[in-house]
Amino acid sequence: MAESHSGRTDWRRFAVAVAVPTVVAGGLILALAEGALAANFTVSGKQFKLSADKLVGAGFTQYSGDLRTADEENHPDGTVPAAMSGIRSADLWGLCQSVAVGPVTLRIEAGDDPEHPVHADDLLIGMSTLGGDATFEDIQIGLDAATLTQDGAETHGAALSFGQQARKVTIEKLRQEAYYTSASTFTLNDMNLELHIGGSHECF
Repeated sequence: MAESHSGRTDWRRFAVAVAVPTVVAGGLILALAEGALAANFTVSGKQFKLSADKLVGAGFTQYSGDLRTADEENHPDGTVPAAMSGIRSADLWGLCQSVAVGPVTLRIEAGDDPEHPVHADDLLIGMSTLGGDATFEDIQIGLDAATLTQDGAETHGAALSFGQQARKVTIEKLRQEAYYTSASTFTLNDMNLELHIGGSHECF
């Protein structure tokens, strides 16, 4: 991955170098292009992990974003670069979400029943990493991020920045590290929440 002189990732070079080839090869690329979108909320700067056996989403978009953070120690300029992914409607099977702070890990599991997956509407995720086996249907790569429409959101990335969208996305063996997630509705069927002290209890 390309690095800038200050040690931070040069997202412009990264997007040009790997965006299109990686997507065409079947991986879900976290392409961050110039012209990042400024978020109107503040994140903690602490990442959490999310995994799922399978995600099926209708109306997928992806573009670059800058999330505001008060964590000046790790982010002196007050922003966190993130890949923003929007999904109009998503179902997830075998969901696990965890966040670790020192020796304490909060872990949530849901959607183990094949007939009752986790469901989210108007899902928006600001992430740093994403992995899995992805299949896109009717994908469009290299769009102006300001013109994306598939997820139904009013705003996306800055004009002339890199964007992509698909009518449908399916991801098997999803692994994700994120700073932020929001949804208009988020239904966690068969939810189980546990607080662990000591040991290794993160989702991956």
